Amino acid sequence: MEQQNPQEGASELVQMRDMLREFVRERDWSRFHSPKNLAAALSVEASELLEPFTWLATGDRTELDEAKLRAIRHEMADVLAYLVMLADALDVDLHRALIEKMALNRSKYPAHKVKGDARKYTEYDE
Repeated sequence: MEQQNPQEGASELVQMRDMLREFVRERDWSRFHSPKNLAAALSVEASELLEPFTWLATGDRTELDEAKLRAIRHEMADVLAYLVMLADALDVDLHRALIEKMALNRSKYPAHKVKGDARKYTEYDE
C-alpha cells in the first residue's frame, strides 16, 4: 500500500462520510440507520466478505479469479460504508480511533516480545 499523509487519510474518510450521507439522504433512509442497525449490517457484510473464499485452500490472490476479486472488492466497500456510517452516527473520528487503538496494540504487543508469534497478548509470559 502506498504511504500517504495522515491528514489525507482523514480527509478521504470525510469525503466518504459525505458521499454516504448524501446517498442516504436522497433515499430517506436515515430513520433506519440507528447505531444498532448499522452495527448489525456491518456484521452481515463482514460475514459476506468470507463467501468468495469458501472452499479455497488459502484464499491467496493466486486462487482468486476476476469474479471473486470483484465480489471481494464490493463486499469490502460495503463493510467500509457501514463502518463509516456507524462512526458518523456515533460521532467517532475513525482516524483518531485507529491512532488510539494502535497505541494500545503497541503496548499489548511489543515487537521484541511477539515477533513471529500469533498468540493473544494474554497468553504471553511476563
